Amino acid sequence: MHFDSLLSLYCGPGGLDLGFERAGFSIRLAIDRNPNSVATYNHNREGYSVGSVGDLSTIRAEDLDKIAGGRLEPGGVIGGPPCQSFSQSNRNPQDDDPRHELPMKFSMLLSQLNRRRHIPFFMLENVPSLARPPHDALFRDLLVSLSTAGFAVGYAVLNAKFFGVPQNRERLIVVGFNSALFPGLVWAPPNPVSAPDPAVISVRSAIWGLPEPARYHKSLSAVDIPHHPNHWCMAPKSAKFFNEGALAPGRTQSRSFKTLTWEKPSITVAYGNREVHIHPECKRRLSVYEAMKLQGFPDDYELLGSLSSQINQVSEAVPPPLAEAVARSIVDQIRSAG
Repeated sequence: MHFDSLLSLYCGPGGLDLGFERAGFSIRLAIDRNPNSVATYNHNREGYSVGSVGDLSTIRAEDLDKIAGGRLEPGGVIGGPPCQSFSQSNRNPQDDDPRHELPMKFSMLLSQLNRRRHIPFFMLENVPSLARPPHDALFRDLLVSLSTAGFAVGYAVLNAKFFGVPQNRERLIVVGFNSALFPGLVWAPPNPVSAPDPAVISVRSAIWGLPEPARYHKSLSAVDIPHHPNHWCMAPKSAKFFNEGALAPGRTQSRSFKTLTWEKPSITVAYGNREVHIHPECKRRLSVYEAMKLQGFPDDYELLGSLSSQINQVSEAVPPPLAEAVARSIVDQIRSAG
């Protein structure tokens, strides 16, 4: 299997791809419609800037050829279509939301490329609620489409906290092996690499002892931020930050003021409207860098763009350690199949 030519769709800031790179894969081409995400992706991969901006709702295989500078025959396709329309936090799901079509668009591109040359595998990541009502019919259609494209499909819901990530984050992982190349092979999810004890991968283990982050102001630039270019946060404004007892560690009932506790994993890193979770000390919201640590990004990874853009990028990213565990399971099972 040629590990040097993966196609990454909806690559975001590159968390999923980083996991696959750690498992021995290389990326031939990565596409996302967000310019800041693509800038982040390339910034962290000096020497092989394979990320490109593109609208995957309209792109066909021929368009990917033009971006790649030649006929694209990937050794695998990976991606995490934007999942906000399927999320449980989306309280008003619309049947006509155009984002509903993105997983099916992934399947369509996969099918087009697989007709050129057998693609050994694909991996698709999304929120677990995609496979549950009211979206389960769409998910069943997706599975049929992926099977028709030529793949034996397996799927599982995996929690990142069992794969070395200090965060309680469930993700739906769908993997397909090419039926022509690997008859009878169906993906089995990886075994947890962390002991199933939340205290082992606590918030404390990730961000304890970090210096105070810089507070955002309009003239602040990355070079002025101490410790790490992403170690900045909004200046606390709500009276809750200043009134003793208004916030308490582990209190997560409030949608806008979910507060972390030191001794457990973070709740899911998913922030809307800058509603970043509250630091366990209850005096401010997390910095972007702290959120990155809770996602399992390495210390030298940097997100580019405005504060708002960085918050969106870290929210949408796939935890690299979880991605690596899935990638290694794919490699091991393909090799075992001979």
